Amino acid sequence: MTLETFFEKFELFADAPGAVRKMREMVLAIAIQGKLVPQDPNDEPATTYLSRMDLKSTALENNDASLERFIPSTWTIIKFEDVALVAGGVTLGRKLGDRKMVTLPYLRVANVKRGELDLSVVKEVTIAEDEIERYSLLNNDLLMTEGGDWDKVGRSVIWRCQIPQCLHQNHIFRARMRSSQLLPIWFERYFNSPVGRAYFQSASKQTTNLASINMRQVRACPIPLPPLAEQKRIVAKVDELMALCDRLEAQQEERENRHAALVNASLARFADAPTPDNLQFLFHPSYAVTPADLRKMILSMAVQGKLVPQDVSDAPAEELFDRISKIRAKYLSDKRSKTTKKIRELNDAGWLHNVPQSWIWCRLGNLVLDFRYGTSRKCTRNSNGVPVLRIPNIQSGRIESTDMKYTAMPSSEFEELRLQEGDLLLVRSNGSESLVGRSAVASINDEAFAYAGYLVRARIPKNEIFTPYIQVALSTPFVREQIEGPIRTTSGVKNINTTELSNLVVPLPPLAEQRRIVAKVDQLMALVDQLESQLAVSQATARKLMEAVVGELTTRN
Repeated sequence: MTLETFFEKFELFADAPGAVRKMREMVLAIAIQGKLVPQDPNDEPATTYLSRMDLKSTALENNDASLERFIPSTWTIIKFEDVALVAGGVTLGRKLGDRKMVTLPYLRVANVKRGELDLSVVKEVTIAEDEIERYSLLNNDLLMTEGGDWDKVGRSVIWRCQIPQCLHQNHIFRARMRSSQLLPIWFERYFNSPVGRAYFQSASKQTTNLASINMRQVRACPIPLPPLAEQKRIVAKVDELMALCDRLEAQQEERENRHAALVNASLARFADAPTPDNLQFLFHPSYAVTPADLRKMILSMAVQGKLVPQDVSDAPAEELFDRISKIRAKYLSDKRSKTTKKIRELNDAGWLHNVPQSWIWCRLGNLVLDFRYGTSRKCTRNSNGVPVLRIPNIQSGRIESTDMKYTAMPSSEFEELRLQEGDLLLVRSNGSESLVGRSAVASINDEAFAYAGYLVRARIPKNEIFTPYIQVALSTPFVREQIEGPIRTTSGVKNINTTELSNLVVPLPPLAEQRRIVAKVDQLMALVDQLESQLAVSQATARKLMEAVVGELTTRN
C-alpha cells in the first residue's frame, strides 16, 4: 500500500484510538528515513553540502553511527552541534545589582508545543540591558524544551518573530543554525519525529513522571542529514500530508460533533424508555458516550424511579420502613420515634432529587441491623484455617472467591464474623479512593466465609430489603459523592467509618420494585458489557490494521 492509498483509506483506520496523531507520527518517521520522496542521483550529496558550508562532521559514537544503515547513501549522520549553536535562556529570580534594567516578554515551556507556539499567555521578565542580545530570539531560531512530563521533553518549534524582541527562559534551549543554507524546519521535523523523541527519552534524566535533557545531550543528538534539495522536497511533502491530516482531523471532529448531538437525543430517548434497543443505539466507535457514562446513567435512573414503571399494587416504602424500624428496635432496643424523626427530616430536605410517591428517602443506618468490622488476624495461603475474604474478593457487586486466604480463628469469633445470605460487605479502607465504599452482596454460597479488617459487614433484614438494590444505590454517582466526601487519609490509606456509612442517604422503593430495578439493571449492564466488548474488538481490529500498514510503509525500501 502506498502512502497516498493509506490516506485515501482513512475510514478503515478511523476507529483506532489516536488515528490522526499516529498518521502524523508515521509521516515524520518515514520522512526522516528517506522513504517519503524518491532520491535524485543529481542531488549534491550531504557530505559535499556540509563541506561547501565549511562545516565538519564530528566523529559519532558506535551506536549513533549505526543509524547510517537506515538512510540513503546520499545522506549522512551528524551531531546537532555540527550545524547549530545551542544556548540556554534567562534564569528567573536572579540578583542583578545596580545594572540598567529593561522588561521584555519571554517564552516559557508552556509556550512551546510540537511544531507550534501557544502565545495566548506571554509573561515578562526584567533583565539587565547588556543581556538583551544574549537572550533575544532571532528569526528562524529553533526552540526546544528542556523537560517536564514526557510530552514536554524535546518539543521543538521555529521562531518566526511573532513578538518583537522576545527572550527565552532557561528551560528552553535555543538553537541557531551555523549557516543560512541550513533549513531549521528539517531539524524541527526530526526532533518532533518518533526517532528524535526516542533519542531524548533514552538520553533524558528520569524521575517519577518527569524527565529532562541537558544542553550536552541536545548538542550530541545524532541527526540524519539529506542533500539540501531532498530536504526541501521532504519538507514540502510533509507539509502537504500534515495539511491532509488537519483536514481529516477536522472531518472526524465534525462527524463526532454530529454524532454527539444524535447521542444527546438518544440519551433523552433512553431516559424516557430505558430498553435494550434504545441502549444499543447509543454506542459508536467515536466514544461520544463511554460505557462508563452509560453505567452511571443506568444507575442514576435506577434510584430515581425511571428505570422500571411503578406498580400501584406495591406496598409503599413507608410501610416497609416502619416494619424495618420495628425489627431494628427489637434487635437493638432502639427508639422508633428517633428513627421516624430522621426519615421525615430527610423527606423535607430540598436538596434531594425527586422520587416516585411510593418511595421514601432514608439513611443507610436506618436499614441496617448492625455493622461489624472484620478480623485483624494475619491471613496466609495455608488452607487449613477459616477462609477470609479480602478487598480483591469484592468485585462488581458480588463476592469472588477464587483467590482466598485463611487464618486460624476460634469458633466463637468465626460465628460473629460469619456471613449470612443478604449481608452487604463494604470496603472501608484502601489506598485508592475509588475502592473505598465498594460493596458486594453475600449469597448462600458465601456463608462459610469470614472477612478481613479492611472490610465491614452491614447486616440487612433480607426479608424486608432486597440487598442487591442497596448495593446498586451505593454504586450511583449520587451516593458515591457522599462516600468520598468524608473520606480521611491516614499514612496514605483512605478510610470511612461505620458512622459515616450509617449517614449515607439513599432512596428506598417498595420491596417488589427493588427486585424489578435490580433485574433491569442486570439486564442493561450485561448489554453494556457485550457492546463494550464488540467496540473493543472493532477498535483492536482497526488498530492492528493500522499498525500493519504503518509497519509496511515504514520498513519498505
